[in-house]
Amino acid sequence: MRRLSFILVLILAGELIFGLPFNIPRFFRPTYLNAFGFSNTELGDIFAVYGVAAMLSYFPGGVLTDRFPARNLMVASLFATAAGGVYMATFPGLLQMAILYGFWGVTTVFLFWAALISATRAWGGNSSQGKAFGILEGGRGMVAASFAVLAVLVFGWFLPENIEQLGNADRRQAFRAVILLYSAATAVCGILIWLLLPKLEPAPGIRKYNPLAGMLEVLRQPIAWAQAAIIVCAYCGYKGLDNYSLYAVQVLGMNEVDAAKFTAFSTFLRPIGAVTAGIIADRFSASKIIGFTFIILVLAYGALSASIPGTSGVNFIYANLMLSYFAVFALRGVYFALLEETNTPPHLTGTTIGMVSFVGYTPDIFFAPITGRILDASPGLPGHQHYFMFLSATATLGVLAVTWLVWLNRRSARLAAQGAAIT
Repeated sequence: MRRLSFILVLILAGELIFGLPFNIPRFFRPTYLNAFGFSNTELGDIFAVYGVAAMLSYFPGGVLTDRFPARNLMVASLFATAAGGVYMATFPGLLQMAILYGFWGVTTVFLFWAALISATRAWGGNSSQGKAFGILEGGRGMVAASFAVLAVLVFGWFLPENIEQLGNADRRQAFRAVILLYSAATAVCGILIWLLLPKLEPAPGIRKYNPLAGMLEVLRQPIAWAQAAIIVCAYCGYKGLDNYSLYAVQVLGMNEVDAAKFTAFSTFLRPIGAVTAGIIADRFSASKIIGFTFIILVLAYGALSASIPGTSGVNFIYANLMLSYFAVFALRGVYFALLEETNTPPHLTGTTIGMVSFVGYTPDIFFAPITGRILDASPGLPGHQHYFMFLSATATLGVLAVTWLVWLNRRSARLAAQGAAIT
């Protein structure tokens, strides 16, 4: 029972910590833009502020996790993030929102991210890393989808009956209810983490270990850079989902509520993709699953970039959207299982997570500004086609990154075998 509650609170907290900065704009993108009065470019720049703050937090946050109990760090993070949500519900202006996202970049990463991944690795043990991270990502998907459906219901409850005559005052009232719902849930997660998560202490002697030496050791390892490159490409695919509700409105002709429902229900593919990939990764290898999944994304994005509603069948478009959802979630379910596959030392778990995340999540800085400009430069269908071309290119780079990692891993194993033979 204790082991079950351990992973369940990690799943809940691991998803809801990102609900305010990411899930709300992902599931309610058209509403978000209208309620705040932002363009795609302006929202992209706000995300870039988050990305810079997060990038500066990953590496020191990883070192912090190697030295202090994960539970304490995560509780502080959850409460601080929830407080930011209460401020968001006042609908601040562009500058204030940028500052808020910078604050969230610190609260969700510096104190939280490496602690979450480190605790998950501890839960999985030596032989079930794929399963552990697959369950974490799959469970997070269930939480995201379930909570998004609840949020859509709350949003619809506060809207007037005639959506076609929706004014911004009514939109803001309904959207405020959604923001406060996510804020309350995030705070409750902080309480649950304190009550149910074991106080995982750092490894014996780790406090005496020079953190600078650990950082330099990780930075000198090419295989850590290969892992980071894989996460960059995979995370671009995940960030790519943020604009699917906008695509549903501008290209597929849905209204704001139907678009939110579409993206919310599509997220139920997340547990299926993540858990399936995790189980297969434990049987074969995480790198093989990742490479195969990137190839699927190259094909799906390529098909979407060439699709025109009315000429390409609508079912064909929906099939490729669903395929891309599944593949992205599968990637997220296994890319941290590479920590075990590449034999990352336990005492460097947090530092390695910090380094690969520092590089791997740089799309938080560049992805939204680039894609916001792509969409604004060619409004409507052409902009979305160019957008999917960009995603296909990033997935192609992902294939190359996996190839590089496999080569490095095999070379390392070969050198180790030669060294053993000599001794």
